[in-house]
Amino acid sequence: MNQQAFDAGKLAYQNSDWLGAVTQLSDALAPGEVSGEVDHLRGNAYMKLGQFDAAARAYEGALADAAYGKRGALQCNRGRALLAAGKPQDAAQALSDAAGDPDYSTPYKAYMALGSAYEQLGDIRRAGMAYRSAAIDESNPAPSVALSNLGSCFMRLGRAVDAVEAYRTALDFTTPLESQNRIWCDLGLAYVAANRMGEAVDAFAHATADGTYVLSPEAQASYDAARKAMATLAERRPSETDALLAAAGYGGYDPLDPTGESGELMPSPEDTGFFSVTEADLMEADKQERKVRRKHRHTGLKVFIAILVVLILVVGAGVFAYVRGYGWPTQETVAERLFDAKGDGVDLSEYLVEGTSDAVIQEISDVLPTDATIQVNACDRSMSESTVYLTAKLSAGGEVDYTITMRRDGIGWKVVDVTPEYRSQDLADTTTQN
Repeated sequence: MNQQAFDAGKLAYQNSDWLGAVTQLSDALAPGEVSGEVDHLRGNAYMKLGQFDAAARAYEGALADAAYGKRGALQCNRGRALLAAGKPQDAAQALSDAAGDPDYSTPYKAYMALGSAYEQLGDIRRAGMAYRSAAIDESNPAPSVALSNLGSCFMRLGRAVDAVEAYRTALDFTTPLESQNRIWCDLGLAYVAANRMGEAVDAFAHATADGTYVLSPEAQASYDAARKAMATLAERRPSETDALLAAAGYGGYDPLDPTGESGELMPSPEDTGFFSVTEADLMEADKQERKVRRKHRHTGLKVFIAILVVLILVVGAGVFAYVRGYGWPTQETVAERLFDAKGDGVDLSEYLVEGTSDAVIQEISDVLPTDATIQVNACDRSMSESTVYLTAKLSAGGEVDYTITMRRDGIGWKVVDVTPEYRSQDLADTTTQN
């Protein structure tokens, strides 16, 4: 290193001679030589001269000196230089590296520049996250700036309520030497976006209270809109007479309808269309009303036809079942109930055809078992008469087949005759004879 050139460059830097500092510091290093301190100072001088590309290259050279350290500060400066040079994508990468350096003592600086880089890239969400990180950094001496930028991001994201909270917090963190006018103005815009007009009027009033801050055209329009909205609300307040009537229990008093009996029948005098209607209009309205009525009638006819079709189908199905010998209760059910009635000691006449004599009832009762399990084997159906074939398994052993003749009774069936066939007994007699 050329120590003499370095000392001269450092002295020029301290005296704010940025061009002289760049010249001397550039002569201090031999080709291929690296020095973090020299390139760091040279990069700062280039930034003062507005030569941002050269500054970024100088900071990059300083990063090549691993012994120098200060990577967080160098990356932050390099990111700022790239951002000023119109390279937000490269700047975002450098600034992210700076913010992630655990040895960097002031990461809020990197976060603030990173938020600006993301804004230039159109990534408002990430910009807001960067500004939030800058605001909560304990090393940040002025978090109000980061909070204001965060509020701006919220506004562009359509989150007016969050923007309100960000701006209000920014006001809390401003120092006595900082002007709050700009923040109050932004807060007023956020209140308008959140439809909180009363608070918006107060915020704009604070922004312009000392007369030093001039609202932008957008802010002035919002201020005027908020005041107009509040004036409209004030005009809607009830008069003293309305208040007295409401207190006396006459809320909603209408001078055109003092008794409250006309309801919606009385046209409003403000409804000029009612008073300017012509005869042709009335005829057209009547024609439309007749069309609506006809349409409604057609709808009812369709519903009626649909119901009629369903009824025809149901009746047809019932007639078919009747002709085929089906009924309710079914033949099988009647037979089973007859045997159950015998077992329960109930009168059997309920299940027999009307007019059956007591002698026949007794005969049928005598052939029925009192305790048996019934199994229906078959049923011959016709429209008016049916025959059920079943087997009764006796509790004492053995089986008895029964043939039960039935006759149609309305939609159901009644028993005419019961004929038993003692299969087990016949088999026993045959065995004895052999």
